[in-house]
Amino acid sequence: MLSLRRRAIVGGSVWAILSVIIGVVALYSFFDALTQRRFDQALAERHLQIVIALSNSGADAELMTQFINDPAYDRPYSGRYWQASGPEGELLASRSLFDSMLELSGEVLTEREFWTGAGPNGSVRGVRQAVTLEDGSSWVVLVAESLAALIAERAAIRRSLLLTFGLVGVLGVAGAMLQTLVVVRPLKKLREDVSHRWDLETDIDPTNYPEEVAPLVADINTLLERNREIVARGRRQAADMAHALKTPSAILRNELETLKRKDVDVSQAQDALGRIDAQLRRSLARIRAANSGASMQRRHTNVARSVERLAKLFRGLPDLRSKELEVAVPSNVTVPIDGQDLEEVLGNILENASRWSRSLVSVTCRIMNGVVEILIEDDGPGIPESDRHEALRSGGRLDTSVPGTGLGLAIADDLLHAYGGEMKLQKSDRLGGLGVSILIPNKLASDLRADGDLPQAQS
Repeated sequence: MLSLRRRAIVGGSVWAILSVIIGVVALYSFFDALTQRRFDQALAERHLQIVIALSNSGADAELMTQFINDPAYDRPYSGRYWQASGPEGELLASRSLFDSMLELSGEVLTEREFWTGAGPNGSVRGVRQAVTLEDGSSWVVLVAESLAALIAERAAIRRSLLLTFGLVGVLGVAGAMLQTLVVVRPLKKLREDVSHRWDLETDIDPTNYPEEVAPLVADINTLLERNREIVARGRRQAADMAHALKTPSAILRNELETLKRKDVDVSQAQDALGRIDAQLRRSLARIRAANSGASMQRRHTNVARSVERLAKLFRGLPDLRSKELEVAVPSNVTVPIDGQDLEEVLGNILENASRWSRSLVSVTCRIMNGVVEILIEDDGPGIPESDRHEALRSGGRLDTSVPGTGLGLAIADDLLHAYGGEMKLQKSDRLGGLGVSILIPNKLASDLRADGDLPQAQS
């Protein structure tokens, strides 16, 4: 469906072009008739001049030249001609006719009559009339002029009209485009205000918009307020659910540990409880991401600070003290993701990398073509290419010999998709194990490559 801007521009342009066509046709018809009348009027005046000259000269050809002062009559085939036929076959004519005559066809009336026919040198239009002189003699007087002058005048008028109305058409189309931009500007401003007001949690002032748009602004304010309430309610429900389930899960885990100390085999129950906890974490993460992903488009989280917090946590775990964690993340890189969700993503991937690595886990970051890439690598066994899709599936554990739920990578992948990002599993060219590439679009980011040098180990 065409946009409002395109509709207005196309509609205005079509109307402008249609108006130009109608104007050209109407004015051309008017000027065509006007030039025809002027041409016929000039013929009538010249005819009257010949009649007066004929009468004053007593039908004497030599004397007539004294009463006719138009030099075109003396130049052969000049385009202007006159001819007079007497009652006894006398024939008087202008020198411009040279060796030709104007043809007479039909009865010549005593009323002035215009006609069009062949002339000595092309088509002519003329006027003829049977007149009676003072001496009582009856003469037929014809005056004619070449149509070339009339055709040339009409062509000149046509060119002028086309040029003028062509300019009017261009101005009309430009005016339609300019008017459309002016009319649509409040809608563009409204779109920008809506995106900002969602983040700023403030209403849009209807008085800043034309009266036709103000009711729409008021409705949008109501809609924004309801959406904020829905988002806030969803986040509260997710938090309440997490809090409500955390205590029963902890009690069950403690009871299982008590039974384990009594030499009761509870490995399956512990594994099931772990999977339940992971599924709950995944569902809560989805709810949180769905409620915050749309509103985080203009908020950014510093990647370096989130990675450093997680690095301190992982370095303090007893099982990971023998392993090294390298971090090379520029301090000025940000991503449009909620900080808690970003740490959820990185935490799950780092946990998986630390569990499977032999001695080294690496975190690097770079920006290329407006996309932030966070690369987490380890020197473990990696994942074969044929099994990588299964690793991202919910609960897709490839090796049950290592503790875990198999949901870490799936949770991270779900959260990334909520923010328009993606996760790719690949082989680490540098460490030989698994490389997890986190790709997050960030249009505000400038290209920054961090893969030229190996990261320095931080202990």
